[in-house]
Amino acid sequence: MLTMVTEETKSMKQINEECIINHLPGDLIERVFLRLPVSTLLTCVGVCKHWHNIIRDPQFVALHLQCAPSYALVFFPPGLVSGKHYPSDAVLIDEAWSPSTYTVPVIGPGDFLFGSCNGLLGLYTKTSMIKIANLATGECLHLGKPVKNLKGDHFCFYSFGFHPVTKEYKITHFLGDCINGRPHNKDKFNIIQVYTLGDEKWKDIQTPEALSLISVRNSGVVNVDGKMYWLTEDMSASWQHAVMSFDIREESFAMIQLPAAREDHDYYGSRKFLIRDIDGKICIVTAQTSRYDARTLVGELQIWALDNMVEQRWSQKYNIKYPPDYILGPRFVHRDRILTQRGHNNVCSYELLGENFEIDSSKMVKLLDFSPCRHNLQSHNCVKSLVRLDVYKNAKIVCRPKQREGWELNKWEAWERGLSENEKLRSVIHQVELNGIACAQQNGIWFNDILQHILDDAIRREIGMKIDQIFPNFPDQQTRPLRHLNCVAQKLDQDNLIARINNSETIIKV
Repeated sequence: MLTMVTEETKSMKQINEECIINHLPGDLIERVFLRLPVSTLLTCVGVCKHWHNIIRDPQFVALHLQCAPSYALVFFPPGLVSGKHYPSDAVLIDEAWSPSTYTVPVIGPGDFLFGSCNGLLGLYTKTSMIKIANLATGECLHLGKPVKNLKGDHFCFYSFGFHPVTKEYKITHFLGDCINGRPHNKDKFNIIQVYTLGDEKWKDIQTPEALSLISVRNSGVVNVDGKMYWLTEDMSASWQHAVMSFDIREESFAMIQLPAAREDHDYYGSRKFLIRDIDGKICIVTAQTSRYDARTLVGELQIWALDNMVEQRWSQKYNIKYPPDYILGPRFVHRDRILTQRGHNNVCSYELLGENFEIDSSKMVKLLDFSPCRHNLQSHNCVKSLVRLDVYKNAKIVCRPKQREGWELNKWEAWERGLSENEKLRSVIHQVELNGIACAQQNGIWFNDILQHILDDAIRREIGMKIDQIFPNFPDQQTRPLRHLNCVAQKLDQDNLIARINNSETIIKV
């Protein structure tokens, strides 16, 4: 009895000492942990103080971030289609090009994604706050916007970056010219507002001259190695555009000229310019548009990479004939493939076959099939990380979220009601399945009774097989609580529901 009491009252310290893994050298334990996903490490962090100290150490967090596999994150912004509100959605695509059914809970139904950095997402809301959220851990930081209730504000005027030297996270906002919170000149801006995570307030940085806000919205913004890049109009420059850069550490501006322009075809429409990040390099993506639809790219898609910023030297990285309909951004090249929206309802990938090639639509690989059609899809590079946000929570700019937000808002009541109706239908089908299984079991017993009186083995086996076909074995699928699914899981769920309805019809027929 004394031995049993002693075993039960062992201190945590004794248990830790007896744990085999804790007898290994510290660097070896760390190497084991570096191979584990964030979800597992979040469980391990509560096992003992020794493991907690290893996993929460900032140096380990940085090393784990370097080892973490990267995903392509395809983001669907919220929208109103045929009078119905559709929530935002996100799908992670892994290194094997397999779309996940994982729902990203930190993204609310009305959120817009404006940046992804080291596993953190920058999310714009229609309220007076923006959010920074950790994709994997679920931590969320609500920050006050630099200007509240600004008319004409848009998620594409925000950007989110990280400086590799200072290790600081920065949010930037292009502030359009305004007077008393109302747009004065919606086409131009003279101020970039900057916030460093942990600081008390936003900081206004004056631009060297009035710059085009429309170009920012049309071409996008990218962050590479502590600098932010976007396109601006420059009527005296090649292609009448130039690249502006903003160093988020030095808070300084620079202008980069584009490569020499090439002659456009008269039978196409105007030329479109996009700025994108390919393998950590600034790239300009350009093609002419259709005369009949300014969103459709035609002719040749040229992709130019900035090889040397000081010398402003560019090289043509790709020249693609028969370009895709829509170029996702800010990261549309992942590993050896490009991501594109094809038609109205498909996200496809296409292998980069060399510097010059034609896109053969028959060789496109469909990754996602979504409905209804939504424009302005985004593609970001993303990882699952242990980066913590609670270290920034004491800054004055950090806000409490409103009592009613996300799915609690009235505009999503109809969407929630639709989910509830689907779950009720599942419950009805589930009951039909249970009744069918009970009936099949009862009839099976009755038929087996009859089969015993048939003397011919061959005839008995044949009848038995037919009975098995008539009364199939339906799996017992339990009811479940209401849940939100991404578009991949939703389609699988819908296919499963249709299959179960067909099975229930078979049960009723029997």
